[in-house]
Amino acid sequence: MEIIRISDIRNYEGKEVEIRGWLYNRRSSGKIKFLIVRDGTSFVQATLIKNEMDEKIFDKADNINYESSIKISGVVKEEKRVPLGYEVLVKNIEVVSMAEDNYPISLKEHGVGYLMDYRHLWLRSPRQNAILRIRAEIIKSIRDFLDMNGFILMDTPILTPAACEGTTTLFETEYFDDKAYLAQSGQLYNEATAAAFGKVYCFGPTFRAEKSKTRRHLMEFWMVEPEASYVDFEECNEIEENLITYIVGKVLEKRTNELNLLERDISKLELIKTPFPRISYDEAIDILKSNGVKIEWGDDFGGEDETILSKKYDRPVFVHRYPVKCKAFYMKPDPKREEVVLGADLLAPEGYGEIIGGGQRIDDYELLERRLKEHKLPREKYEWYLDLRRYGSVPHSGFGLGIERTVAWVCGLSHIRETIPFPRMLNKIYP
Repeated sequence: MEIIRISDIRNYEGKEVEIRGWLYNRRSSGKIKFLIVRDGTSFVQATLIKNEMDEKIFDKADNINYESSIKISGVVKEEKRVPLGYEVLVKNIEVVSMAEDNYPISLKEHGVGYLMDYRHLWLRSPRQNAILRIRAEIIKSIRDFLDMNGFILMDTPILTPAACEGTTTLFETEYFDDKAYLAQSGQLYNEATAAAFGKVYCFGPTFRAEKSKTRRHLMEFWMVEPEASYVDFEECNEIEENLITYIVGKVLEKRTNELNLLERDISKLELIKTPFPRISYDEAIDILKSNGVKIEWGDDFGGEDETILSKKYDRPVFVHRYPVKCKAFYMKPDPKREEVVLGADLLAPEGYGEIIGGGQRIDDYELLERRLKEHKLPREKYEWYLDLRRYGSVPHSGFGLGIERTVAWVCGLSHIRETIPFPRMLNKIYP
């Protein structure tokens, strides 16, 4: 008898196997009982037939509490009426650890707020399992794409001495006799490693102390940030759209079962092909005004603005050349129009809004020095960053892709809180 994973069950038809997992659910139909068992890889129906097994084991199934850890052994049989297409005809059950009988999130309706308090247990449900498997597939596909295209992983610091995206959203902490901040981005350090290695990326948690309580915001989220020397703005956009199509293609190839469980409209994901449409900030302003939005040139876009824009397209859309004052100090101005930058946000379709922000960086020493002054940033904290322009400056570009927003879009979720195992939201840090 072989110990198997549920996800591999189709390879064992007619064979006796052992599955080690947890009791998720059960139902009874007289002389037949059905246990739903999960093992972390999937869920399977374990069928107990009274006339075909030890009666003590048959009766024992009624007294096992939900989420008890168990080992079941039996024969794998094809059964087209169940989700996996196979079930296990049980011969024996061993209880490894009996769970208490007051499981807090038993199989009945609970509010999301209540479920978030039990996030550590909610993760065991089929829906959360599917979402986080898709998240893992997205992360794997991102790394595979970048690795295959000559980018090298470079880890960047979590504790930093200065801001990257703006001083108002920093989490501050003591650093011996000094102050440090949780990283908002690894981008500035990526620019240093790109000058050493050519094409790099960092991948890790980032932190923004934004007092935003929306379906799109987390205080701690994961971001991948590629950066490449000798890559201009348009080349950067091409890398972004090729990455997104690769991600979606891999999820469609590898995670169809999970998408179906989430009842995701797969036909909408199948439309994600290059090239992506491109509209200027000026055109975006006109679109918003035509939809009744009160907005003026120079204003940044909010979530609702991005929703209006993205719903006009069946695939992600680039909004490019934002006003200088809307973007970070390091963004390169368009040489043909100094009041806008060579930068773009990529908005996901179906109203999901921004998933990528990026563009070309300032490579001129004097202009970068001037920008630091304009933004009232302490020069001594950025002296090393200026060195990158002193010693071998080149045109370079990069972008940041937010994992959670991408997962929300691909999965078709209404709120970002389900896209990460333990979300950190405004005033919410438990568990």
